[in-house]
Amino acid sequence: MRSQILTGIGQMELCEASSPQIIRFNDVLLKIEYVGVCGSDVHYYETGCIGSQVVRYPFRVGHECSATVEDFGSAVTQLEKGEPVVVEPAVSCWHCDQCRADRPHTCRKLKFLGCPGQIEGCLSEYLVMPSECCFPTKDRITLRQGVLCEPLAIGIYAVQQSKLAKGQAAAIFGAGPIGLSCLVAAQAQNVSKLYVTEKIVERIGIAMGAGAVWVGNPDNQDVVEDILSLEPEGIDVACECAGQQETVDQAIEVLKPGGTLMLIGIPREERVSFSPDLIRRKEISIINVRRQNHCTQRAIDLMGKGKVNMDFMMTHHYNLDQSKEAFDLVAGHKDGVVKALIKVQR
Repeated sequence: MRSQILTGIGQMELCEASSPQIIRFNDVLLKIEYVGVCGSDVHYYETGCIGSQVVRYPFRVGHECSATVEDFGSAVTQLEKGEPVVVEPAVSCWHCDQCRADRPHTCRKLKFLGCPGQIEGCLSEYLVMPSECCFPTKDRITLRQGVLCEPLAIGIYAVQQSKLAKGQAAAIFGAGPIGLSCLVAAQAQNVSKLYVTEKIVERIGIAMGAGAVWVGNPDNQDVVEDILSLEPEGIDVACECAGQQETVDQAIEVLKPGGTLMLIGIPREERVSFSPDLIRRKEISIINVRRQNHCTQRAIDLMGKGKVNMDFMMTHHYNLDQSKEAFDLVAGHKDGVVKALIKVQR
């Protein structure tokens, strides 16, 4: 099978690899159709690591994908050959204390697609995953739309954890795929007072078109002052989706006393800091979001029922042999890219 492999910092090659085989009774052999380029994939591509997760070359990345079922093990009864599915990229053990506490996303033995030392990614023609990670779409969404279920699930989980409610106000710092997923997930909860900050001009227009009531560019305006001029009492929930010290500080400043800071973005730095005086006096709650938890099916349902429309996020399309071009585009934030999709099959 054809597979795109990281071979060094900023280096990627299209290679021939052995097709994966069904080994366990609950294995599903998937024919990968589309892969989305995520910011974390680009971290590995540009720097070779995310924190303690260090790439050993050669390595295959990719974790956002849709697929069709090619074959499966004898214990799989809920899937049919040729059926389109969305792939949940996290594989949990289902036996540890975290799994027993209904927290499979923080499983002690969790393995994640495209994560060094865990599972090779999905940027290839075929992949084997456990059946519990394969969510049938029943043709309610397209294979392209299926790729967006992974980032949308993170947005859904973030909004769920924030307890954001109708009538409250939220600020989203960063209008990349995760920030925009938080935006549409909040709208699905009937939250309408949604403020967004973003530096990329094209994404500013996209966020406005997606339903934000205000979008500001911190490069040429004081976004904290401008948001507080519209919400003098402050914001109920701030979603930090850029992974930057600057946006963490801005998020804390716009929050009202008793507000909630959601840390969703992945910083490249090993540490970020907070003003203890400010978060203490405001009694700010800080919630870290670790991927998604039981939200993949919810993402499929919201898209399938037309309650959210994510099509606007699919800004660029590539074939498998153009993967490096797609990664360079996303890494450089070029051409107003939000989500680049890679069509895997010929």
